[in-house]
Amino acid sequence: MTAHPIRVHLLGLAATFVTTTYFGGWHHAAFLAGFGQEPPAAPSLQFWLGGLWFSLSVLAILGAHEWGHYLTCRWYQVDASLPYFLPAPLPLTGTFGAFIRIRDVIPHKRALFDIGASGPFAGFVVAVPLLVLGLWLSRLVPVPVPEQLDMIELGEPLLFRAMEAVVWGTLPDGQMLHLHPVALAAWFGLLATALNLFPLAQLDGGHLAYAVVGGHARWITLGTAAVAIGLTFVSISWVAWAIVMAGVLVVAGVQHPPTLDDHLPLGRPRLALAVAAALVFALCFTPAPVTPMAGIVPDLAPASGHQ
Repeated sequence: MTAHPIRVHLLGLAATFVTTTYFGGWHHAAFLAGFGQEPPAAPSLQFWLGGLWFSLSVLAILGAHEWGHYLTCRWYQVDASLPYFLPAPLPLTGTFGAFIRIRDVIPHKRALFDIGASGPFAGFVVAVPLLVLGLWLSRLVPVPVPEQLDMIELGEPLLFRAMEAVVWGTLPDGQMLHLHPVALAAWFGLLATALNLFPLAQLDGGHLAYAVVGGHARWITLGTAAVAIGLTFVSISWVAWAIVMAGVLVVAGVQHPPTLDDHLPLGRPRLALAVAAALVFALCFTPAPVTPMAGIVPDLAPASGHQ
């Protein structure tokens, strides 16, 4: 195993903790203030403490995802780095996510499948209870007049809608959910899970596709790229992800690299898990993740629910 400079990983984690807590503080302040009210202008100790609701939830989901990959790599004696966390000046999330670097050739398709699947499944397992908690902490508010408020509407994945129905039932007419920062973090976790499960190149979903169908996965990659382009016409929020996917294809190519033993069959249990991964993708995917309802401002107020 290669030694890794742990300070690089710790610095990334610390910086991401700061950015997610800062923007989480704005989310929490906006949640406490309510729609149409100005949150505090100057960050205070209470502001930073409120931001922990969001930052700790996001880091738990991202951390579970990447540690799932890392520990599975260690299980198969595949050389991999510790997780790199990526801070970002993004008002909605405060982070670009996290990743690990795999430095070895994967020994066989079973290992490739397990490494690819472990991250999304681990992140999903953490995101679901946080989603339930976040929805329980959220509150019903009257639907504001769009002209009087800068806000965005978050696209609700199927799982989000189902959990919303379990926690809140049918929302009354004229009411919507003002999301607690924990619910917002869980929403981001579901979206990140769906993005990673896109069956493209060397994303997690690309690993699974290659493990299942081998070299034919390149056609799935090309089809996924076409779908990503089509999604940009559904929602402008997909433009950035389409650009990222294009970058992945330029750097990694369309064809997934082979394992040392591509002939070892996956077996029925892993094929069943592949179906489960597809189901998780369907539950976490939304065709329009973010829709502006007016202008978008740094202290934006995420909303959910039906008018």
